[in-house]
Amino acid sequence: MSTMMSRRRFAQGVAGTAAVAGVLALAGCTDETAQGSGSAAAAGASYSIGVLQLTEHAALDAANEGFVAALDDSGIDYTIDQQNAQNDQSACQTIAAKLVNDGCDLILAIGTPAAQAVVGATEDIPVVCTAITDFAASGLVESNDAPGGNVTGSSDMNPVADQIDLLHELLPDAQTVGLLYCTAEANSKIQIDMAQEELAGLGLEGAEYTVSSSNEVQQVVESMVGKVDAIYTPTDNTIASSMSTIAMVANENKIPTICGEVAHVEAGGLASLSINYEELGRRAGEMAVEILTEGADPAEMPIVQMTAAECDLVYNQQTADEIGVDVSSLAADGGTDVSAA
Repeated sequence: MSTMMSRRRFAQGVAGTAAVAGVLALAGCTDETAQGSGSAAAAGASYSIGVLQLTEHAALDAANEGFVAALDDSGIDYTIDQQNAQNDQSACQTIAAKLVNDGCDLILAIGTPAAQAVVGATEDIPVVCTAITDFAASGLVESNDAPGGNVTGSSDMNPVADQIDLLHELLPDAQTVGLLYCTAEANSKIQIDMAQEELAGLGLEGAEYTVSSSNEVQQVVESMVGKVDAIYTPTDNTIASSMSTIAMVANENKIPTICGEVAHVEAGGLASLSINYEELGRRAGEMAVEILTEGADPAEMPIVQMTAAECDLVYNQQTADEIGVDVSSLAADGGTDVSAA
């Protein structure tokens, strides 16, 4: 794990964003105003920005916060309309149509279903997306290197192979790994297929367990008891919102969970090599500023992806103590204990 030494440490204590308005509280792209001090502001330019976030959980909230921080740091004047679909895909469609009709200068979509709704609603307004695993596979762009339309953004494609290697290092005796994901999220299946490939290369078995909604999570995790030696959770919005339930069942039954991102670990998972979602959102915000102030063309802006070396090694010492797993190697390798988060 010595290659993990150069990773940036995760910024703890990230506050949730203000993205709490649902479909019943739709407003135009002029809800709140940020006064910048940069050249764009001095020239009198002001931009209206709409935000559609799929649901509220720590990773998406952090991406939203990073996006707004990049706008503020740029010094532009802007108004922003924050909308949250509360994990309701029909609400995504309604909110996307409203943001388009409001004539926003740019729309940020956070999460794949939110992005698909916005992209389906406009071919003209620039759309920047974030917290999406594979833009091309999700039908958002022609290719990740050359988007070709009005859409670009930052990908949260996980270092899945490195995460499975982390599982194998911490749990060398594990033979069967439960792969838990939601069938409604296509990007989760991409990650699961990558995990299966890595597990096969290590001579391990991957057993897939699926849910269609958060209501099924506890029952499915309980069904894994006695059948798997460990659990792997990808960056899946349904799984993320249910992680405390997953951890409750898994930890009670001494089943270690290796996670797709840090919020899963904070909620009781064991460890992760995690995308920093605040930084991911910040990069999307920087792209948005280029589009608004410099006339950058989304069609020619490759999808931005963080490397494994930029990810954060995190672990939960309380969980490790509860289930009896030694994580001292992670501490020695510069990992961060997020159990107090």
